[in-house]
Amino acid sequence: MINQKIIDNISLDLKAYGLENNKTYYQLAPEELQIVTIERGMGVETTNGTLAVKTGEFTGRSPKDRFIVKDAITEDKVWWGDINIPFAPKDFDALYAKVIAYLKGKDLFVRDCYACADEEYRLKIRVINEYPWSNMFAYNMFLRPKEAELEAFSPEWKVINAPGFHASPEEDGTRQHNFAILNFTKKIALIGGTGYTGEIKKGIFSALNFLLAVYHETLPMHCSSNVGEKGDTALFFGLSGTGKTTLSTDIKRKLIGDDEHGWTKDDKVFNFEGGCYAKVIHLNQEKEPEIFNAIRPGAILENVVLKSNGEVDFDDTSITQNTRVSYPINFITNIKEPSIGDNPKNIFFLTADAFGVLPPISKLTPSQAAYHFISGYTAKVAGTEAGVKEPIPSFSACFGAPFMPLHPTVYAEQLSEKMTTSKVNVWLVNTGWTGGSYGVGKRMELRYTRAMIDAALSGSLGLYSYDTYHIHSVFGVAQPRSCPGVPTSVLSPRATWNNDKAYYDAAFKLSNAFRENFKKFESYANEEIRRGGPQRYGY
Repeated sequence: MINQKIIDNISLDLKAYGLENNKTYYQLAPEELQIVTIERGMGVETTNGTLAVKTGEFTGRSPKDRFIVKDAITEDKVWWGDINIPFAPKDFDALYAKVIAYLKGKDLFVRDCYACADEEYRLKIRVINEYPWSNMFAYNMFLRPKEAELEAFSPEWKVINAPGFHASPEEDGTRQHNFAILNFTKKIALIGGTGYTGEIKKGIFSALNFLLAVYHETLPMHCSSNVGEKGDTALFFGLSGTGKTTLSTDIKRKLIGDDEHGWTKDDKVFNFEGGCYAKVIHLNQEKEPEIFNAIRPGAILENVVLKSNGEVDFDDTSITQNTRVSYPINFITNIKEPSIGDNPKNIFFLTADAFGVLPPISKLTPSQAAYHFISGYTAKVAGTEAGVKEPIPSFSACFGAPFMPLHPTVYAEQLSEKMTTSKVNVWLVNTGWTGGSYGVGKRMELRYTRAMIDAALSGSLGLYSYDTYHIHSVFGVAQPRSCPGVPTSVLSPRATWNNDKAYYDAAFKLSNAFRENFKKFESYANEEIRRGGPQRYGY
C-alpha cells in the first residue's frame, strides 16, 4: 500500500464546489501518483522507470473547443471570434453542475499550487483531477508550495478536470463532447472530455494572459527564456515545433522557463510555471542532452511508443507527432533560481519556414518586430495532415493566439513599447528549411541555428551596416553576411536554392500569404507596424 494522505471533503472545502462522497487524495507525491496510475492500469513504466501514459482520443489541444464565459468582466475586453469563443454564463452553470454530478463519489486527486515565480504576481490554484497522472502533471508544471504555505492556502482559481465526462453539444452549448472553458467571474477553468494534459496548464496560463495585461501592466508572453553569465536575458517566441524549448535549454545559459512568461512594469521577466513540457519527437541525447536526461522517474511521457524491451522509440509517430514529456524544471541541471530575469537584451522570433525562403537569421527593426509578432508565422508541412501536399502558411498572432484573450495589437503595442524603452535586439530565426522548400531542401541544422543564436547573444554578428548586412529583397529584413561557425552560403536562402526563379516564386507566395493574413489587423495597426511587412508583391 502506498502512503495515502487522505483528507475529507470538509477540510478541503470541496463541498463548496458541490462535491460529496469523494475519497480525496491531497498533495500526493509524484512517486505515489505514479504507483496509483500503474495500479489502475492507466500507465506503464519505461526501462528507466519513467511513467508513460496515453492521453486517449486527444493528443493535443483542441482550439475550436476552447471557450470563455462572456460576462461583465470579459464582454468589452476579450477579442471574440474563432479563437476566443463566447460561452453563456447560464450554459456554464448548467455544464458545471453536470460535471460535478459526474465526479460525485469518485476518487479525486487534489493539488494546491502556484503560478508565477514573481511573488507580486503569484496566483494560488487548486487543481481537482479525475485521473492520478493528470495530478502528477499539475505537480510537474505548476509551482510547488512549501509545506508551511499549505496550512493557510486559499485558492484564487480552481481547475476542475474530468477527462471521462463527455458533454452533449445539443444540450450543453459545446461544439463536441470535449471542452475547456474559462470563467473569470467564478475563477474556474472547467475541462472535460479530453485527457490531454496541456489543457490544464494552458487554461490557467490563458487566464493569466488576460489578468496580467488588464490589471497588472505586465506583458504576458508565450515564450521561453534563459540568462547568460552576465545576467543578459533572452526570450524565444515560437509556435510548436519551431525549437522554443530546445534552443532555450542551453548548457551555457541558465534556463528561466520554457513556455510562458511575464514582462513586468519593473523590467523583470518571470516564469509562469514550475516545469517544462517538451516535444520528444526524434529526440536524441547527442542533440538535446538536457531534455533527454530529464526523462527519468518523476517525468511523464505522453503518447510515445515503447519497444518490446520497454525502451522509448522516439522516432515512432504512429500515435501522434505531438509526443511530449513533462518534468519539474529542476530536472534541468542549469536553471535560474528563482525563475526571474532582468530586462531582456535579445528577443528571438522562431519560425519553421517550410517554404525555405526566410533567412536563417535576420535582424528586425521595431516596426518589423511588431509586424512579425502580430503575424506569428510558421508552416505546416506535407504529410502531417491529410490532404496537405505542399507547405501551408500557418499564422498564430503573438506566437500563441489560442492563449491570448485580448486583441493581438494590445500585446503588440505593449511589446513595442518595452522593446523601445529597453533597446532590445529582435531577431527572426528560421529553424525550417534551406536549399528549397519541404520535400526538396533540408531542415536547417541545429548546430548552425545554435551558432547563429550564440553570435547574436555575444554581439559578434556586429552592428548593422551595408558591409555586414544585406537587405532581403522581398521581406526587407537585414540578414548578416557572415556568422562565426556558419558557412556563408547558408546565410543567404536564395543562394542555397541554386534556382532564382523558383526561389522568388516561393518567396512571393509566402509574402502574399503574410499580407492576406494581416488584413484582419490592418484597421487596428498603425502605419509604422504596417510598414514592417514584406516589401514586394511580385516580379
